[in-house]
Amino acid sequence: MHFTSEQRLDGDVIERAFTFGGTPDAPGIPGILWTPASASATSPVPLILISPPPLGLDKVYSRIAGRARSYAAEYGFASATIELSGSGERPRWEEAEQARAEMRRVIGAGEPVTDEIIDGVVLPLVERAVPEWQAALDAFLSLPEIDGPVGYEGGIISLGVRLARVEPRIEAAGLYAGSFIPRVMFEEARQVTVPLHVLLQWDDEVNDRQASLDLFDAFASKEKTLHANTGGHAGVPQFELHSGARFFARHLKR
Repeated sequence: MHFTSEQRLDGDVIERAFTFGGTPDAPGIPGILWTPASASATSPVPLILISPPPLGLDKVYSRIAGRARSYAAEYGFASATIELSGSGERPRWEEAEQARAEMRRVIGAGEPVTDEIIDGVVLPLVERAVPEWQAALDAFLSLPEIDGPVGYEGGIISLGVRLARVEPRIEAAGLYAGSFIPRVMFEEARQVTVPLHVLLQWDDEVNDRQASLDLFDAFASKEKTLHANTGGHAGVPQFELHSGARFFARHLKR
């Protein structure tokens, strides 16, 4: 992991941009790490992984940074995010571009979004993103000021399902229902047992509400909470930030 910049934000939060995993022929994956200024080798802190939507970190920075700064200043957690494959300044890949174009065409034409289209858009991204997140987690936990436990939150719910299923270091997950769900994810959800905090916008313009409810029902977690609010996709109430933070405080504080 190579840190490329550092700044101290209000509330004694340290923000560091970084890249990791690069080769001479391919640039590293960019990301941002936020830590309380008090975090140190003698006082290490838990970590929350914040997965962005596939829009580019520059477009969602303020949203993610706001949550990360709150987690650090109010709860003493570190937070980190990385750019998803094919987003931001990372190289595009033809398979994803074609799949997204087809989905946009179908939605624009008012046609049903088939399982084949959903699989083509979501599953390749999950397959690429999960090992990248695991490699990033290796790098984060090698830092002396971070030692876990680890939480995860993110808006591509299928990515969260897969990570919660295969990554044992994740001890709690906050998931956002609002993206299309491949059918295979319902089976994977039956293998997820970590505590869950799931947000659902009841009037989401593009979300299949019933699919989100069915996925929540499929999770095998003994503790799982669903917060449903009226409003569209981008209308998540501000108070849900604090609900999610309290969830992580219950499960990540030693």
